[in-house]
Amino acid sequence: MKLSHSRTPAFVGTLLQVLLIGLLAIAVFGPLLNMLIWTVTEAWYFPAKLPVRWGFAFWNKVFRPEAGAMRALTTSLLIAVLTVLLSLAVAIPAGYALSKRTLPFRNLFLLFFLLPQAFPTVAVHMNIARIFYGLGLTGTIWGVMLVHAIQGLVFAVWIASASFAAIHQEQVEAARNLGASPLRAFLTVSLPLAAPGLLASAIFVFLISLDEFSGTFFVGVPDVHTLPLTMLNAAMEGNYQIASITALLLLVPSVLFMLFVERFLKADVLAGVGK
Repeated sequence: MKLSHSRTPAFVGTLLQVLLIGLLAIAVFGPLLNMLIWTVTEAWYFPAKLPVRWGFAFWNKVFRPEAGAMRALTTSLLIAVLTVLLSLAVAIPAGYALSKRTLPFRNLFLLFFLLPQAFPTVAVHMNIARIFYGLGLTGTIWGVMLVHAIQGLVFAVWIASASFAAIHQEQVEAARNLGASPLRAFLTVSLPLAAPGLLASAIFVFLISLDEFSGTFFVGVPDVHTLPLTMLNAAMEGNYQIASITALLLLVPSVLFMLFVERFLKADVLAGVGK
């Protein structure tokens, strides 16, 4: 009897773990599975549990030149790359300066980069669009890139600051003692050591830009068409097949970047960022 009582709680604990993992898997992969089904659906009517007609007819519609999906994907990738370059150009010097804890008003500067996240993005993007209209930036790739960079700088600057702060000052001082100038010590010591964190911030900014919708809508429409806009327009029109196929196209760069992270940025490297 004692043995059965001791095994019962262990069995219940294991069962609860399996149930929790199952619920988590459904929450994560359920919507993804539904999206995959829609990509190969030609007809699906209520109350049918599964599509009544399967096929790839909508793939042909998406990949036709006049559909513009591939052009929208190219535009999205171009804007994302430009956003990463601009964000790193600001984040590297800003993060290096903010990593010095003796910098006056350091916390205030870090808070400044968080401000765009403190307000609803729609309200922020509406007002940015008004400002950009006066500057002639609405309807341009450069305007969309700038509004994406505003969102991405939050991650870029904070991660860059943590990456540079994790570098031991003794290593930089050793380079200086060997005759390296401040710039040379930065380029040969600080920057290479901070590179994993900077690469992680670049990936975050890239993915944020690739999925950005509201900023692109207010600043870029009607001249700049990105894949998220194409996906949302299809969903609003009730064309879930095209919306699901474009969503799947958006997943491809994200998955490739995740594999890149797994290959080059190991967990122990990222764990050291910010220590």
